[in-house]
Amino acid sequence: MSAPTPVVVAIDGPSGTGKSSTSKGVAARLGMAYLDTGAQYRAITWWMLTRGIDPADTAEVAAAAEKPEIVSGTDPLAPTITVDGTDVSTPIRGAEVTGAVSAVSAVPEIRARITGLQRSIAAEAARSGAGIVVEGRDIGTTVLPDADLKIFLTASPEVRAARRSGELGGPQDAARLAATRADLVRRDTADSSRTASPLARAADAVELDTADLTLEQVIERVGAMIEERRSA
Repeated sequence: MSAPTPVVVAIDGPSGTGKSSTSKGVAARLGMAYLDTGAQYRAITWWMLTRGIDPADTAEVAAAAEKPEIVSGTDPLAPTITVDGTDVSTPIRGAEVTGAVSAVSAVPEIRARITGLQRSIAAEAARSGAGIVVEGRDIGTTVLPDADLKIFLTASPEVRAARRSGELGGPQDAARLAATRADLVRRDTADSSRTASPLARAADAVELDTADLTLEQVIERVGAMIEERRSA
């Protein structure tokens, strides 16, 4: 039996729609590589913050865009991210980076640097025969417009807030849910309105609302679409 055709899959959508869990789950199940592009933007944001660069200072951020060495591991069972050789998997998920990543990500020089990195990783995965699942916010529209399959995950802000609050742990009281929802909507607005590669659904992307689906159901649906594309 011949090996399945390597495919490049772009999975986009706003925060809290299940992009990471779905992408990792599907890639692991189908023996594909996995790339969390958001981690790369968080990593370069972490680098800026640790060097005292103000995320709001566009000129300074742009001038430093090429300086850090960012390396992404693509094993879906154990994805890694390092900056200048330092493992930053934990610190990039902190509140300080979360609050600054949208501003840093909006700088064109940052997007050009990270987009080039993402394209090279996807190309290498395709050449290796494994294929890759790449998740982010502008993968199908900007980073990999020729991806073999594009999927856009959605869910209401209320559903996403409940999920995100659950991920953070602690009681899900009304005030906390409202604050989480407000943060998500604010991030959506920033990502969708930025000049450089805004969050948007590609015209040829399959839209999948995950609100009433379990993670396993989403993985099954996305996996079936990939398998169909592999055998086409």
